[in-house]
Amino acid sequence: MIVIVSAIAGIVWGGYQAKRRGGNRKDMAQYAAGYGIAFTLLGLVATVVLERMLV
Repeated sequence: MIVIVSAIAGIVWGGYQAKRRGGNRKDMAQYAAGYGIAFTLLGLVATVVLERMLV
């Protein structure tokens, strides 16, 4: 669940950042993909850490 939420948050944040910086659709797609991948990896690490701590 953390991974999915962080992926969606990364996509939204990346699109917002590109739009704020004056980017076009391609820039927004590229930022959304990059931020989505980065946030997904962070969410995956957080999930693994939480799982190890709780079990």
